[in-house]
Amino acid sequence: MNARSYLSVWRPWLMFFTIGRPISGILCILLQMTGIGWPIAINWDMSALEKYEAGNTTKRSLRDGFDEFPKIL
Repeated sequence: MNARSYLSVWRPWLMFFTIGRPISGILCILLQMTGIGWPIAINWDMSALEKYEAGNTTKRSLRDGFDEFPKIL
């Protein structure tokens, strides 16, 4: 797990600010203020983080070029 993954669990709203989505961060804070909204905020946050990291991986592959497809376990 990287630092953003830990941040996603403990401070979901802060992770949105680190990936450049401040409006989502504010909405996440509002969800966390309610006791029921905390698990929803964590799920939303982890989903957004996966999409962000997948997009960065794709951009990096296109920028650097690749000879073969990455091996998936």
